[in-house]
Amino acid sequence: MRPLTDEETKIMFEKLSKYIGENIKLLVDRPDGTYCFRLHNDRVYYMSEKILKLATNVSRDKLVSVGTCFGKFTKTNKFRLHITALDFLAPYAKFKVWVKPGAEQSFLYGNHVLKSGLGRITENTMQYQGVVVYSMADMPLGFGVAAKSTQECRRMDPMSIVVFHQADVGEFIRNEDTLT
Repeated sequence: MRPLTDEETKIMFEKLSKYIGENIKLLVDRPDGTYCFRLHNDRVYYMSEKILKLATNVSRDKLVSVGTCFGKFTKTNKFRLHITALDFLAPYAKFKVWVKPGAEQSFLYGNHVLKSGLGRITENTMQYQGVVVYSMADMPLGFGVAAKSTQECRRMDPMSIVVFHQADVGEFIRNEDTLT
């Protein structure tokens, strides 16, 4: 386990800023202690420094996971967020989309959000902006990328895609063998 390089940190923070903007600093500077990001087997983990010190007692080849997995770096050095980061993205999300109860199951099966399933959307959401998807009961279901801006959503036909699916909580069941 090692600290992220400057380039890796830049790539990861750019991806996180699509979803939570300047609230990234709230992840690191927390009132309950100091938290950090560490890289292990191309995956980025978020943990307190107390846990980091305890993890140094375990050899690298024996260590499977420590902290919360935020995502992984691909072979082309791009950062891909995992659904395990949702608990940290949801409270700080700048742009949100709420889906109707009938469209929740479709989203949880890995489908995009259509205009017909859109309940609400945050004002001034721009196209290709990262959004956190909620149920109408304010439960975070996953995240994606806005296919259209808020203004464009108002005049779209019901079968148009509003949010491109990226991750949802249904992945815990569908991909339980590959998630760490």
